Amino acid sequence: MPSARIRTRAPAAPADTAAIIAACAAKGLRLTGPRRTIARVIGEAPDHPDVVELHRRAASIDARISLSTVYRTVKLFEDQGILARHAFRDGRARYESAEGEHHDHLIDLTTGKVVEFRSEEIERLQREIAGRLGFRLVDHRLELYAVPVGDDAS
Repeated sequence: MPSARIRTRAPAAPADTAAIIAACAAKGLRLTGPRRTIARVIGEAPDHPDVVELHRRAASIDARISLSTVYRTVKLFEDQGILARHAFRDGRARYESAEGEHHDHLIDLTTGKVVEFRSEEIERLQREIAGRLGFRLVDHRLELYAVPVGDDAS
């Protein structure tokens, strides 16, 4: 079988912040100072932070932002499809921008590190499987849980 072309994604960039802010505007959401700061923190996050970590980062920018404000904002952004919520088996809801290119996740069970990747072969196979079963694929989420090769945990 030929080797799959897999492309890992680079960490978030300031463009992600702009995309989140644009999505808020397109949905008619009022961007208060705290919401703008939370959007910036999410947009610049190189990882998938939970609400407590988002609060820590946002409060380091603006100490007046409360944990409850972060919870409300994250819920609003998630309900509007601006944020994607993940639960990578660690019991915490973690977030990333829903804006941008679709990608999947590989979670290193030894470190908790989340690696974002995209494989056109996997995307094609998922559409093909749905079609064979009489469906048209409209969305999906793929999470792979793994340990490094040679790790004794296997």
